[in-house]
Amino acid sequence: MSVRAVRVTALGGPEVLKLETIPKPTPKQGEVLVRVHSSGVNPCDTIIRQGDYSLSNVPPPFVTGLDGAGIVEEVGQGVTEFKAGDRVYIVAESSGTCADYIVALVRNVASLSDQLSFAQGASIGIPYYTAYKALYTNARARPGETVLIHGASGAVGTAAVQIAVANGQRVLGTAGSEEGLELVKKLGADQVFNHREEGYTDKILEATGGKGVDVILEMLANVNLDKDLDIVALWGR
Repeated sequence: MSVRAVRVTALGGPEVLKLETIPKPTPKQGEVLVRVHSSGVNPCDTIIRQGDYSLSNVPPPFVTGLDGAGIVEEVGQGVTEFKAGDRVYIVAESSGTCADYIVALVRNVASLSDQLSFAQGASIGIPYYTAYKALYTNARARPGETVLIHGASGAVGTAAVQIAVANGQRVLGTAGSEEGLELVKKLGADQVFNHREEGYTDKILEATGGKGVDVILEMLANVNLDKDLDIVALWGR
């Protein structure tokens, strides 16, 4: 049986993406076969397509996409964590999620709540895991601390705002448009700032009473690092 897949046929721009047919995969030991309903699209997918990202050293052609969501159709030998019919999302699966079906390692699959759509499930993986790791594994943010999400209206930024609010941090967020600022407010940020405005970092420092920000999650360090160092608190991360 053949299935549809979006494959990177050569390294390069969007023009190298082709909709093709490939054989339907079969799950091996420790794998699950998922019928994909939604596939996530992340910046790293475009970098892999261009050939300069360490996540993939597989030469073209290969199926694009690392995140996705769908329904388990079949499980491989030894798999007890999932069964046919389970709703799941897929995280950082190198076999490619932009296809009708994908086989994924069990460690890259998690149960998808009935409260979430498949599109939402496909958006969890790289953005939410990145945000969580940055805030808690690396920065070790604690309840009551002030967190600045510098670039809070993007995928990792929106994930970070929601996670930090849920974990008891005071959240300050920046965005570059009125629409972005409204989105960040809607997600629960305590205060928002337009990072295109002159002097916005002074307003952030003022919002902390001059103390500075305990944790800064930075999306564009090559542009903002010097500004961040001016507003980070003593022992800030």
